[in-house]
Amino acid sequence: MNPIKLGIIGCGAIAQIQHLPNLAGLREEFDVTMVCDVSPALAQCVAEVFRVPQHTTDYRELLGSDVDAVLLCHTDPKTEVAVAAFEAGKHVFIEKPMCFSLQEAHAIIAAAERSGKVGMVGYMKVYDPAYEIAQREVEGMEDVRFVQVNHLHPDNGLHLRQFRLKRFDDVPPDARAAVHAARQAALREAIGDAPPHVERAFFVLAGSMIHDLYGLRVLLGVPRRVVSAEIWNDGSAITTTLAYANGARGVATWVDLAHLWDFRETLEVYGDSKRVLLSYPTGFARGILSTVTVYEMDAHGATHRREPTVAWESAFVRELRHFHACIVHGTPPRTSVASAREDVALIIDIVNAYRRRQE
Repeated sequence: MNPIKLGIIGCGAIAQIQHLPNLAGLREEFDVTMVCDVSPALAQCVAEVFRVPQHTTDYRELLGSDVDAVLLCHTDPKTEVAVAAFEAGKHVFIEKPMCFSLQEAHAIIAAAERSGKVGMVGYMKVYDPAYEIAQREVEGMEDVRFVQVNHLHPDNGLHLRQFRLKRFDDVPPDARAAVHAARQAALREAIGDAPPHVERAFFVLAGSMIHDLYGLRVLLGVPRRVVSAEIWNDGSAITTTLAYANGARGVATWVDLAHLWDFRETLEVYGDSKRVLLSYPTGFARGILSTVTVYEMDAHGATHRREPTVAWESAFVRELRHFHACIVHGTPPRTSVASAREDVALIIDIVNAYRRRQE
């Protein structure tokens, strides 16, 4: 079977560091035939570096080509391009976040349903082999009482400088203005007018903490309600408490530690006699495995610790393989655009819970 012809829109960090190098190793599954970026020099440079035959600055040109599928990595919001891609009859992979508002989510989902094409969101952590191990462990627990997430996030620049990342200062001013206007319109649509620290927290939730929120949803389902939410440090730190249908509580914290190199992201699930601890590296890391540690108590009251061996294949590669399977074999997407709506709604609920508390 011929590889799927793939176009990539947005040639920034995640495309250069993860997707394009990984796609180079998936030649049997994908053939990247065109890249697109609003920076003319970046589009040309990335095409040359990764040996992509065509490049453009206009996403409409890419959608008008013979690509079968598109990978959207451009600056948020991605709604306009996602809807246009479905309308052009393309399968669509949307890097997180899918969008900011529920109205955008509904537009994307409706476009996907009308097209009959695959719509998948880049929630790579649920494809992580370590996450899958943890998921199986948690599925065997009948007594989940408490879940805790800690996400200690340094400035991305500390990690990006480890790579030969290409950037150019040639984005047309009108393109920058259009992105800013679309971003602000989506923000207003999602949460209305809000003070700057709340806006900043909203974008943290949507752009980074969303990894933790969708991971929790896949493990435990949609939370029944947001018990509380706190935003501090001028919007660069967030803690929320979530209530689940079985009575369990989840506490998730994201904190910006700008100048601290050490990235920490952990997910801990506690039951009466078992604990599962999952630890992730930064999403810009290559070749660093996530880890799983399981603590259990035996019939004699002794606690035992084990660390299952984690497969070496990266989460990014596994989600691309899954996208291929969805297109070729009709496999239902594990991270569909429809399911991502739940995460958009939860982010809005967390922000609104904080604002109600302030009022």
